Amino acid sequence: MAQHDLHELLRSLRVWDAQVTELRPFDPDTAPPTPLALFTNWFAEAVAAGQPEPHTMSLATADEDGRPDVRIVMLHGADADGWSFATHATSRKGRALSARPYAALAFYWPVLGRQVRVRGPVTSAPAEESQADLHARSTGALAAALTGRQSEELSSTEELRRASDAAWERARENPAEPSPTWTLYRLHPETVEFFQGDAERRHVRLEYRSTGFGWSRALLWP
Repeated sequence: MAQHDLHELLRSLRVWDAQVTELRPFDPDTAPPTPLALFTNWFAEAVAAGQPEPHTMSLATADEDGRPDVRIVMLHGADADGWSFATHATSRKGRALSARPYAALAFYWPVLGRQVRVRGPVTSAPAEESQADLHARSTGALAAALTGRQSEELSSTEELRRASDAAWERARENPAEPSPTWTLYRLHPETVEFFQGDAERRHVRLEYRSTGFGWSRALLWP
């Protein structure tokens, strides 16, 4: 196996190469009054710019002891009810959300030098809605959900293969088969920050804050 010098590799890397990144001007004074409207616009622009997997995001939680954790998950939707994602209630993140129902999301779209950060309390959708969310997805997503036991210790890859093969067969035979622990979660935003990178490092950071009577906005130092 080839040996690599990590620090040398890090020093060789650059961000926002002009050949692959377009740092667009962002005037916060023209931003819409709600964060959802701006998020929708930025998401559409990331898709149009060719950003790979723009619907993936980092999800940060804390367990019952306050220890943080983070992982990449998929955005299932964003509307007036919040930003939604799904997982098994029995998974590590599901257990963390049960103990501390508060989370943070982060999107990074390097083709435009943009980030979006969302923080707030999290609630779980009713079982019927969670199952409808699951069954609206692909056969592979259902098979993965039916495989179950997410975050539990695995004895071997062969055990996973057998369980996965059986789950795929069930998913193909019954596309409406439920996965009882599958849960749709919604993060209800208290703050939403939009970050637009700038070549001169004068990055624009616009934060929306929920006031209970609407949204206030403030600029942040980069």
